[in-house]
Amino acid sequence: MREALVRPGLISLAAGFTDNPSLPVAETREIMDAMLRGKGGQPPLQYGTTAGDETLRTLTARHLAQQDGQPAKAKAYQPGRMMITHGSQQLLYILTEILCDPGDLVLVEDPSYFVYLGIMQSHGIRGRGIRLEPDGIDLAHLEAMLEELKKSGDLPRLKALYLVSYHSNPTGITTVAAKKAAALRLLRRYEPAAGHRLYLIEDAAYRELRFAGDDTPSALTFDRGGNRVIYTSTYSKPYATGVRIGYGLLPGPLLTAALRVKGNHDFGTTNLLQQLITRALTSGAYDAHVQTLRARYAKKAAAMVRACREHLPASVNWTNPTGGLYVWAKMPVRMKTDLKSKLFAAALKQKMIYVPGNLCYCQDRVRRRPNREMRLSFGSGSIADIREGIARLGRALKQIN
Repeated sequence: MREALVRPGLISLAAGFTDNPSLPVAETREIMDAMLRGKGGQPPLQYGTTAGDETLRTLTARHLAQQDGQPAKAKAYQPGRMMITHGSQQLLYILTEILCDPGDLVLVEDPSYFVYLGIMQSHGIRGRGIRLEPDGIDLAHLEAMLEELKKSGDLPRLKALYLVSYHSNPTGITTVAAKKAAALRLLRRYEPAAGHRLYLIEDAAYRELRFAGDDTPSALTFDRGGNRVIYTSTYSKPYATGVRIGYGLLPGPLLTAALRVKGNHDFGTTNLLQQLITRALTSGAYDAHVQTLRARYAKKAAAMVRACREHLPASVNWTNPTGGLYVWAKMPVRMKTDLKSKLFAAALKQKMIYVPGNLCYCQDRVRRRPNREMRLSFGSGSIADIREGIARLGRALKQIN
């Protein structure tokens, strides 16, 4: 963001912003006007509850059950298990605070969401990376890691496995349902040696931004007791990022602790924005906007992939996204991409910027952080800027070769 200000003409393929021209300005204005008309406008301007608006929690729980093909009455989807937060980021922070002590362990995808890695670091939490395959985590590596922690005596310090399971940030990979079920079975198997419950945190922030293929059931469908999966998501990405409304389904004891912490944070998420989302859901404006976004991002993703094919050398590999906001690109061996690399400097000279891939790997003591990947975002840029940004990246690559 700073570079964009000090370098006029810079094309940023780094920031995970959403598409600005498609923000639902007219729909939001219409909803707000109706919401604030007459005496009915008073409740949205008053405090709400710490857990969140009851209607919004009910609508959200029902929506999740429908996505997973489960009955609304299923235990895992009860509104009483849900809390509304200021974006999913707040929930991730609260979860880390209530689950972990300094020195504890969390298993993460390798690579993973770098902002969550920052939350872990700020709490003194150690990370161990689980390798990724094209359909999600490497289950053999997960099992080997759990066994290693058991033998070393570190398993009691393990608290959770964190997965960005849909069109992930940064790789764009979606974890298939079978791997979620298998991961839960592995966590259950090692719980006796850990001496406490091992949770699966499923971060589904990009689930609704799918523009190709079929949806995948969440881990909630395999959590029959409703006591091991923590499901987090957001309305910010699929509706408007300025509307900071996230949500989570939590097991009972964790929900109680999370609500106590949230009460200390803010007394509850902004009631006005909760009422806005509630009305967007009930009026159909939300679903209509999601369909618009999916079509928009499908075109932008296709433009980025075509530009990569046209402007990047054959030695560069990249993902072909089916949702979300990102393309994950891997450079040739020995070509570094970090902030101090020749490539990053050359890209800035060409007036484009990316997210260095090494920022997306936890500090795992058994391996060096990989340093030849990058995250490219097609979320906020125009199709013209996406094409030009990739062309500039191609010129930067030629410059250092």
